[in-house]
Amino acid sequence: MSSPLDPSLSRRNFLKWSGASAAAYAAGSRTPVVHALVKDGKKSGNPSVEHKYSVCGMCLNACGLIARVENGVVTKLDPNPKFLKSRGMLCARGNAGIQQMYDPDRLKYPLVRKGNRGEGKWERISWDQALAIAAEKFLKIAKEYTRCGVLFTPGSDSQSTFVHWFAEVFGSYNIATHESSCLLSRNRAYLDTFGEVPFADVLHSRYIIIVGANPFEAIITPDSIDLMTAKKNGCKIVVLDPRYTKTASLAHEWFPVKPGTDMAFFMALAHVITKEKLYNASYAQEKLYGIDELTIHVQPYSPEWAEKECEIPADAIRRIARELAAAAPSAMIYPGRRTSDYVNSTQMRRSMAIVNALLGNWDTPGGLLAARQVGLSNPELPEAPFYDDNPENRLDHGMANMMFEEEGSFKHLRDAIISQKPYPVKGWFVYKYNPMQSLANRKKTIEMINQMEFVLTVDITMSDTAWMSDLVLPAPSVLERQDPAAGLQGSSACACVVARDPVVAPLFESRSVFDILKGLAGRMNLEEFFDFTLDEYRSQQFKGLPQAEKALRDDGVYYNPSKLYGVYEGKIYKTLSKKIELYNQRYAQIGVDPLPVYQAPKPRPLNRFRLVVGRNAYFTHCTTQNNALLNELMPENTLWLNSKAAGKLGLKDGDRVEVTSPAGRGELAVSLKNGIREDTVYMLSGFGPMSPGLSRIYGKGACIAELIEDHVDELSGNMAMHETFIQITRKGAA
Repeated sequence: MSSPLDPSLSRRNFLKWSGASAAAYAAGSRTPVVHALVKDGKKSGNPSVEHKYSVCGMCLNACGLIARVENGVVTKLDPNPKFLKSRGMLCARGNAGIQQMYDPDRLKYPLVRKGNRGEGKWERISWDQALAIAAEKFLKIAKEYTRCGVLFTPGSDSQSTFVHWFAEVFGSYNIATHESSCLLSRNRAYLDTFGEVPFADVLHSRYIIIVGANPFEAIITPDSIDLMTAKKNGCKIVVLDPRYTKTASLAHEWFPVKPGTDMAFFMALAHVITKEKLYNASYAQEKLYGIDELTIHVQPYSPEWAEKECEIPADAIRRIARELAAAAPSAMIYPGRRTSDYVNSTQMRRSMAIVNALLGNWDTPGGLLAARQVGLSNPELPEAPFYDDNPENRLDHGMANMMFEEEGSFKHLRDAIISQKPYPVKGWFVYKYNPMQSLANRKKTIEMINQMEFVLTVDITMSDTAWMSDLVLPAPSVLERQDPAAGLQGSSACACVVARDPVVAPLFESRSVFDILKGLAGRMNLEEFFDFTLDEYRSQQFKGLPQAEKALRDDGVYYNPSKLYGVYEGKIYKTLSKKIELYNQRYAQIGVDPLPVYQAPKPRPLNRFRLVVGRNAYFTHCTTQNNALLNELMPENTLWLNSKAAGKLGLKDGDRVEVTSPAGRGELAVSLKNGIREDTVYMLSGFGPMSPGLSRIYGKGACIAELIEDHVDELSGNMAMHETFIQITRKGAA
C-alpha cells in the first residue's frame, strides 16, 4: 500500500524534522514544509510575532479567533473578544485547529488511484495532470450520460457555494448536501409553520424544553453558553432524552423519554394548553391559523394517553404544560439542530413548532427569533447555460413530498444511482463531506461508488470517502485560505459578517476548492463563469456595506446594526395564510396531514436495542476524531449500555462486544451507564474507519455508518438515523 504521505516522511522523521524547524517560508510559497508543534520544538530567540484575525472552521459555529503567528508558524489560537456569537470564547475543537493544519496525516499533493478502489495504491501527480484527468472524465460522462450524470456533494463550508455554482454551470441538477443527513426535517417543520427557520433566544428565556439535543456538550454558539447564563438567571430547563447527557445533568428535570414518542409528549402539551385556554386568545386570533382545528385535533391526545406512549407521567406533562404557558412568551421548545432521527421527523418537529406557536414566542425576547439581515449583496454572475439534452428533473425528484431541492436527499439519490433509474449517474464530485462515515448503511454507499466511473474527493485528510475515490485533491485548512464573506446568525445581537483571510501560506500543494473549480472551468470551456477572483467576489458582497471591510480588518467581525425583536412588526408571514400555520394549508392541498398525526414507533424486537447517535464536545460529526489533540481526549468510541441490560447479557464494563444489525457489524467495548434506558444503546460517530490514512483511529472502535439501516423521513428525505435495532454479543473481557 502506498502511503498518502511522502514516503520519505515517516511519522517519526516528520516529527523530529519539523519540530526542529523554525524557519518560515516566504509568503505565497507552496514549499512542502510543515512546522509540527511538538514538545521538543525549538523557537527562535527573537521571533517575528503577528496576531491575525480569522474564523474557526472546526465545526459549523464559525467562531472568531486570533492566530498568533511566530516566524510564519501558528503557535496559538485565542478567542476574539469582540466576537459576540461565541461570547469571546474558543472551545477545545477550535484550539485543535492548529493540529489540523500541522498534522502528518494531511493530504499533501494530488493522488490518482492505481489499484482497485479501496486497495490503497496511489500515485502522486501534478496539479496540471489532476485537473486534466478530472476535466476529461467529467466531460466524457456528460457526453455519454448528460450533464446530470455527475453528482455534486458539498459539505457545510463557506466555499461550498462555489461547488453549487459549478454544478449549475456544468449543468447538473443532482446536488446533495450534508444537511440532508442532518437538519432538514427541522428546517422543513419550522419553515412550514412560521415561514422561516428561527434562532432561539435562550439567553432571555424563562423556561426551555430540550428534546434530544445536547447543547451543553454538542456545542452550538451562542446557545451552549447562553443556556448556562439563562439558568443562573432563573430559567427552568427540562430535558427529554433516552440518555442522561451532560445537558440532562445540568437541567432541572430529566425524563428518559421512550425513543420515537416525542410527538406524543408535545401533542399532550398542546392538548392541555388548548383545553385550558392557556394561550393568549387575542394573539391567537391575530397571528395563528388553525387554532380551532388544532383544539379539536388534540382532544384525544391527553396526558394520560401520552404517558402510555412516551412513559412520562401524566401529572408531569400537565404540570409542565402549565408552567410553560405561565412563562410565555419568554419560553420555548428548543428547536435543536440535527433532526435526522425518525421516519416522521418532520411532523414530530412540526408538533414542537406548534407548541412554540401556542406560546406566542415568535419574534419576542426569550422566544424564537427571525433571521436578521446582515447586508451582504449577492455578487453578479453570468447566466448559467442551458443544456438541451438534460433530463427534466433531479434524480430524486418526487421521492419526498417536501424535499428541499437545493439540498436533495442523499438516501433517495443513492438508491436511484444504484438502480440506475430514472437515469444513470456515473460521476461524483465530493467536497469536505464523508458519506462513507456519516451516512447510514455504508455497504450501500460502497455499492453506489462501484456504479461510478469516476469519483473525485477534495479534502484535507484521507477520509473513507477519499479512500474509495479515483482522484484525491488536497485542501488547505481554514487558517490557510481566503473565503467569501458570510453572514452568521444567532440570538441576542449576534448576527454578523465574517470573511476569512489566510494567517499563513498554504502548506504543501494544497489548493482551495475555489481554485480547483476555477482550474476545471478553464479546462471545460466554462472559464467565463469563474472569471473573477475571491477579492472581486468579496468586493461585490460588500458593495452595500461601506464600513464592513475596515471593521473586519480592525476587529475581525462586522455588525450591521439591526433590530433584535419586533422584526415582524407590520410584516406578513411567508405562508399561504400569511399567518403562523398550526394547520398547514399546503400540506392539505398535497395530501399530507395538515396537523401532525401521532405514529407509534415500531416495537423493539426481542433481545435487540434501539441504537441512537449523538455528539460530544470533542468531535464534529466524523471529521475530528483523528485530530491528535482531540484524540487524546477520546481515542475510540464505546457502546453505552444500561447496567441492568448488561447484567442480563453477562457483560461487565469494558467488555468487548460484537454489535450487529441488518446493515452490518462492528466491534467495540461497552461502557455501562445507569443514565440510559434499558432498551436503548448509544455510540459516537466517526470511528471504525476503512482508511489507514487516519492513522490514530484506524482499527479503533466501530462505525455507525456500518450499522445503521437507511431509513428516511417521509416528508423531507432526511436520513432517519434512530430506526435501527442492534444485537449485542460478548467477545471477551477487556
